[in-house]
Amino acid sequence: MANTHLHVVWFKRDLRVHDHEPLANAAAAGPVLPVFAIEAGQWQASDSALRHWQFAADSLVDLAHALETLGLPLCLWQGNMVDLLDALKAHYGHITLHSHQETGNAWSFERDKEVHRWCRQHNVAWQEARQQGVIRGLTSRTGHQSRWEPHWEALMTAPTFPAPQNAQAAPGWQAFHHIDVRQLHGLTLGFDTTPCPERQPGGRREGRALWRSFVSQRGRRYRGSLSKPLLAWEFGSRLSPHLAWGTLSMREVVQSLRRQRQKHAEDTAWARSLRAFTSRLYWHCHFIQKLESEPSIEYQTLHPALRDLRERDPDHPNLIAWKRGQTGVPLVDACMRSLIATGWINFRMRAMLISHATFGLGLHWYEPALHLARLFTDFEPGIHYPQVQMQAGATGTNALRVYNPIKQAEDNDPSGEFIARWVPELTALPLEWRAKPWALPESLQKHFGFQPGEHYPLPHDFEQEARHWKKMLYELRRTPKARDASQAIVDKLASQRRPPPRRGKKAKAENRQQLSLFGDGGLDD
Repeated sequence: MANTHLHVVWFKRDLRVHDHEPLANAAAAGPVLPVFAIEAGQWQASDSALRHWQFAADSLVDLAHALETLGLPLCLWQGNMVDLLDALKAHYGHITLHSHQETGNAWSFERDKEVHRWCRQHNVAWQEARQQGVIRGLTSRTGHQSRWEPHWEALMTAPTFPAPQNAQAAPGWQAFHHIDVRQLHGLTLGFDTTPCPERQPGGRREGRALWRSFVSQRGRRYRGSLSKPLLAWEFGSRLSPHLAWGTLSMREVVQSLRRQRQKHAEDTAWARSLRAFTSRLYWHCHFIQKLESEPSIEYQTLHPALRDLRERDPDHPNLIAWKRGQTGVPLVDACMRSLIATGWINFRMRAMLISHATFGLGLHWYEPALHLARLFTDFEPGIHYPQVQMQAGATGTNALRVYNPIKQAEDNDPSGEFIARWVPELTALPLEWRAKPWALPESLQKHFGFQPGEHYPLPHDFEQEARHWKKMLYELRRTPKARDASQAIVDKLASQRRPPPRRGKKAKAENRQQLSLFGDGGLDD
């Protein structure tokens, strides 16, 4: 096979064939070998879990089928990507590597740097394409409108890439194929093995079905359901794991969404909900840009004045109770138990979980961040770590968001149904005591057969703890040195604009021209 010019398409968190620029470019250039490397380091990382692998495995099965319809294989290599590249270059002689850029965790960052070094040493071209609106090498967000937003908008309005129809498969690829796609779910790779019985299934077909049900029915109530854990599961898009693993591209979702906004423009409820969802897609990329520009957000408190306030203690009793859903605070415990079983919960409840861990229980943000990363099927490092630090008050720039779990229960689970489902110990209590069972009067404890501290844990004094940490953080942020550091963080990472404006007639015409690009497996079919 020497002197064959092989075009290697490296799939990572982009498990689709539609709107996949690297695949389209490689197919147009010569023989193609699509590969996915199952690397031990990725799955043994402290923020990896079985539910992530299960979703990825579902998606790889779907991807393999989609590639097969194009006349291409999916080469599943179990080992390091650099070793695969060594083997391919030795076998084929001349290779070009095609992939999307990735903003991942520290492990994937180091892996990508290793691949870059290998490509330079072996004179191999690596063509990377953007897919998230993230700009490599961005060191400042000052003058934001001229730096970041136009790049995001240009990428989202560019034509999508249809699946290649005349691709040429690389000969001899079987020599590098280690795992049959039907064996993927049986692999044990060293990750956290907590089961997730109600996990969302992966794969592009599932993502497309979710999208269609959202824009045809469920999405109308999206805006009014965002904060409520039960309603958000039903009326939210739940596309987040599909965007995290790239079974759907951000661009095709944005373009399809804009067409749906035109379709539903006369319906006020639809219009408001779809505008709200559009803003979420913009902020999705905005937060990933934060980690791209400052990778240390994953493991180091962003604001220097707020570091070393608490110890990272993985064995702290409060942390253990929080992780198990046994804090004695019903809404917190219901959210945690729901997450363990389903792998998903709405944003407001995610924020409350972090708020309670850091302000209510006095924990350092890092261990809770790792635990939630392992529980979120839709774990996206670029969103997760900046959001955790923001909710924990560790950025030094955002307003302190301290969520009172009693008020959150009253506002977002007024029927007590969510708590009753996930904390069955409390189902016998009347609604007015279900969010704060420790306050049940002694005269009623015998009547309902409920003894606080015996049938359900007594909580930590989270309100006093929160007051303490709020006061301390505000004082630390007031010093001149801390204010200078805050301004530097704002200049480098903060958004300075609102989400993209509504689009005009010219843009509508462009969207109509794009409809044909979704004719083969697109979101609007």
